[in-house]
Amino acid sequence: MVVEGLSRKLVVAFDVGTTFSGISYSVLDPGQVPEIRGVTKFPAQEQVSGSSKIPTIIYYDKTGAVRAIGAETLSEGIFEQAEDGGWTKIEWFKLHLRPNSAATKEITDKLPPLPPGKQAIDVLADFLRYLFKCARTYIEESHANGPALWLSVEKEMQFILSHPNGWEGIQQTQMRKAAVMAGLVPDNDSGRSRIAFVTEGEASLHFAIKHGLPTEATSKEDGVVIVDAGGGTIDISAYSRTSNTTRQSFEEIAQPQCHFHGSVFVSLLARLYLQGFLADSDFVEDLDHIVRCFDKTTKLRFRSADEPQFVKFGSTRDNDDECNIRYGQLKMTGVDVASFFEPSIDCIIDAVTEQRRTAHKKFTHVVLVGGFAASDWLFKKVSESLKKLGYSVVRPDHHVNKAVADGAISYYIDHYVQTRVSKLTYGSKGSIDYNSSNAEHRSRAHKTFTSVSGIRRIDSIFWVILATNTQVPETNEIRRAHYWEFYTTAAMNSAKTYLYCYRGTIGDAAWMDTDPDKYFELCTIEVDMSHLAHSSSVEVIKKPSGTYYKVHYDIIMLFGGTEIKAQLAWKDNGVEKR
Repeated sequence: MVVEGLSRKLVVAFDVGTTFSGISYSVLDPGQVPEIRGVTKFPAQEQVSGSSKIPTIIYYDKTGAVRAIGAETLSEGIFEQAEDGGWTKIEWFKLHLRPNSAATKEITDKLPPLPPGKQAIDVLADFLRYLFKCARTYIEESHANGPALWLSVEKEMQFILSHPNGWEGIQQTQMRKAAVMAGLVPDNDSGRSRIAFVTEGEASLHFAIKHGLPTEATSKEDGVVIVDAGGGTIDISAYSRTSNTTRQSFEEIAQPQCHFHGSVFVSLLARLYLQGFLADSDFVEDLDHIVRCFDKTTKLRFRSADEPQFVKFGSTRDNDDECNIRYGQLKMTGVDVASFFEPSIDCIIDAVTEQRRTAHKKFTHVVLVGGFAASDWLFKKVSESLKKLGYSVVRPDHHVNKAVADGAISYYIDHYVQTRVSKLTYGSKGSIDYNSSNAEHRSRAHKTFTSVSGIRRIDSIFWVILATNTQVPETNEIRRAHYWEFYTTAAMNSAKTYLYCYRGTIGDAAWMDTDPDKYFELCTIEVDMSHLAHSSSVEVIKKPSGTYYKVHYDIIMLFGGTEIKAQLAWKDNGVEKR
């Protein structure tokens, strides 16, 4: 695809992962085919050129200042410096941004705490600031006339931030705020518009299209499930090729899923096991170090449950026969290590099966990407189980840990997905006329009120705008008609409507006092309608009890993009306004 336009642009993607992060970018020159490139050299990592991932770790001192970050945390002696200086190590902070739901509450106690006085958005801003600096340094040093190139594009630079499938509008708002705090863009409408988002599932699809998507999966008769197995989450997304003949395009065919069963949870299970196994040993004091060694070696190379596994953590002087420690190596059975992986493997198999049950179209192909997908044991067990169910399972051999960052750039350039599936049920909070012959209404008689128009109504009803698991083309607008009533025209200067999402399983999400914990406010839309006071669009209704004013409006929601957008529309002398 040749770049259109008149001027050069730079688009940068930041993949802030739970355990590792990466940066990809593309210089878009008009008339040229864009190339997706990765940042492969970072400060403090110059001697290891070619590495495209750095640890998502920050060390803060007691004043809250950053002392080591990203690649710097791999420097020799960093643990000693941190201990001597009283630094606080922060990792997995991305998961503190997660949505507030029953599924996410289960992991709360498993996450390392944030430093005193810091919120997740502050830590994310510090890390984005670091990634931004790394991107600038790399581009300026690796391109001809690099500093001049950067200066020519920095005012209009586009940023793509990837996030798990389960993140929603609230998380995107926090991420955009962190980007502003980090200095990526100015804090105005123009600046904020240069931040775009893409789910890790959709970014991974774009990566797979360019690096190993099965030919059969791009036929119009079959679909494909993308399993992005990362450090914190496993994101499941299903797509199918559309019948568009002018360009290659895909549609989402099932609700995207997000599960907290990434590779860090393998490490957590290993820690729990070792904590009990070493409880009576002096080596329990070395637990943190042993788990780090397990992470870096044993977990990565584990391939067989039939063979013993070893964690080398010490010297030849470190021995404890009762705990299977000899010459600085701890011996575990392969069965025990395999058990640490089981929840993640079962999660992937169950999620793919659920996708098939709810999908709008059949699929037989599964593609595994992400850093965790590099585990041969995970790939082997998932493949064995899914092949028995009739699936073809593949793993691209092209740097699966770069899938999200590279795919995010491809999302910006190629934009293959044209239709997406709603993850939740979306609607507005309102009221309904009371009907004394309706048992549901009578049970809520204590919640009735008298409206401006003098009618008895019941509050807290959920008007569905878009039901869950509905396919929505990117260009479609979903509308629902509503109206406001006012006692005076002066009251029209602050008209509000409330949008909610419903995460439950009740088919007809109507009463918000049923399953109340599953309703979450998305946003409040407030608009000044006072300029309509003398417009023909305002219905003036005179009754014996007095005059009141009625304004009809539509709630418009756009669900097709990677961000949900909401608008209000009304008529002003016959002309629609928003």
